Amino acid sequence: MVRAPAVAGRFYPGEPEVLERLVAKLLVNTGAEEPQRAIALLAPHAGWVFSGPVAGAVYSRVMVPDRVVLLGPNHTGMGPPFSLWDRGVWEYPGARVQVDEELARALKSSCPEIIPDPSAHRYEHCLEVQIPFLKARASNLRITPVVVGSSQLDLLKALASGLAEAIRRVRDEVLIVISSDMTHYEPAAVAAQKDQLAVAAMEAVNAEELYRVVRHEGISMCGYAPAVAGLLAGHELGARHGRLIRYSHSGEVSGDSTSVVGYAGMVFS
Repeated sequence: MVRAPAVAGRFYPGEPEVLERLVAKLLVNTGAEEPQRAIALLAPHAGWVFSGPVAGAVYSRVMVPDRVVLLGPNHTGMGPPFSLWDRGVWEYPGARVQVDEELARALKSSCPEIIPDPSAHRYEHCLEVQIPFLKARASNLRITPVVVGSSQLDLLKALASGLAEAIRRVRDEVLIVISSDMTHYEPAAVAAQKDQLAVAAMEAVNAEELYRVVRHEGISMCGYAPAVAGLLAGHELGARHGRLIRYSHSGEVSGDSTSVVGYAGMVFS
């Protein structure tokens, strides 16, 4: 089963050579730090013209293993609450990535709430835009893509527990990649203030506090549900520290700070 790219040429370049050059440029880290091992990371998923520098910064700071679980929100409304793409390959301009069928089987076994269903994935952008960065950092990359369409805390806890169990079962290094943008369409100062509350909860690897503050403060963080599940799983696997690598917003590119989308890149270890 082949998943064709849905947003190449719109969210990121559609020409292989142009894409390769841009990924290399975005992965040039301005800091002097060596990449570190991580249990999970948070990266944005907007068009790269806006969020690419944040994504590049966070991917530059981590050692990406060959096996990656991708968790992202459901923007299309299609599919079941938790949709797994469990076999085949994902294509992007000039290359393809193998789905990690062994880890997908372990995840289906450990979390019955997950249903293999391609409908939530075919037109969803949030995981696709991560693939070129990951492939550039891990040439033998295998992915386990999950689209999260439920924000019920009990279901997110079940997903997290099942994910942690599946990762333990394969007995290999696995990176959890959480795909999310931050506050949407508010003034830059308001977005930064709200996003700092969510970032603080994530820095503490406190998934339940993230869940509470997002809902209580009305933070329009589109991927908070996969972030909650990813943080819970990460904590179960030993993550105790979250680090903000970079924060920005769309107004830094558009020049309009009256209505922005925020982007955060974070590493959890």
